[in-house]
Amino acid sequence: MNVTGGNTTDKKNPWTCVGVPELLLPAVDVVFLGICILGLLGNIIVFWNLCFRIRRNKYTVYIANLCVADTLLLTVVMFTLVVQISNFFGLHPGSKVTCPFYVFVDTLYYPLVYSGKNILTAISVERCISVLFPIWYRTRRPKKFTTMTCAVLWFLGILEGLLDVFVCDPEAYTSHQLQCVMTEVMIFVSAIGICLPLMVISSAALLHKIRRTVGQQYSPKLYIIIIIAVVVFILSVLPLNIIRFLVFYNVLKTVKLVFISQYWLVTNCFINPYIYFIVGKICNRTTCCSIKDSLQRAFVVETDTSPFSSEGQQA
Repeated sequence: MNVTGGNTTDKKNPWTCVGVPELLLPAVDVVFLGICILGLLGNIIVFWNLCFRIRRNKYTVYIANLCVADTLLLTVVMFTLVVQISNFFGLHPGSKVTCPFYVFVDTLYYPLVYSGKNILTAISVERCISVLFPIWYRTRRPKKFTTMTCAVLWFLGILEGLLDVFVCDPEAYTSHQLQCVMTEVMIFVSAIGICLPLMVISSAALLHKIRRTVGQQYSPKLYIIIIIAVVVFILSVLPLNIIRFLVFYNVLKTVKLVFISQYWLVTNCFINPYIYFIVGKICNRTTCCSIKDSLQRAFVVETDTSPFSSEGQQA
């Protein structure tokens, strides 16, 4: 989806993306269009319940922001797939998908990808800190810390995405200009050098906590949700950063790998809300459980009754 991923641009008309593989397989794109619709529905339902039906705490604020990022990202991908599918089947004869279209898509796409990455990292790290240092976390954490953190993470994600799109434009990308090299290194270090280690360490700490709490009166549903979400993110999103970095330095020759890896990103956005539903429902002892009840048990009940931290306080 990244216009900078192509390495053949029409010199006579720089607004035409000649080398961009707009559509790999029509059937695959149609399938992922359906996945986008299901993911969009799931994220909207989770966001609505967390904001208007469930008592808010610090983790519901984080998850609501993650749902916003995933919802907007799925909307952008759906829009792109519809345009590409209609163009492929000739529903608009004579029309051509040009570079300005891809630049517009990338301007929305990458800030959302990086913002979601930052928010998920913050969720796992904060939960880990609350488990490892409960007294310090309970007494020192500012009440509005979650809101301030989300605002900063959105700003950093949007800034990172805009730098990726406009500093590393097609010409700078293909000629490996210094500003583009610096941007690609910064993005790679942010994802692989900072976010990945933080997620892995935090998830390992939460997994150790789960093993210690087995057999106690409450089940660590929030731990399970965070660990599953992090694992899915690592498997589906972070390979995109690695592949893009390798393509940029010509270690990998085909840009189609970037497009294939972006399908996995769509899968990550689709899976997240259903992780919340499934974990909340499985951990519920009753036979019938509504979506609200599932989310309530996943994000509120366990945190309010947990003896290890004060997560039930308002964010």
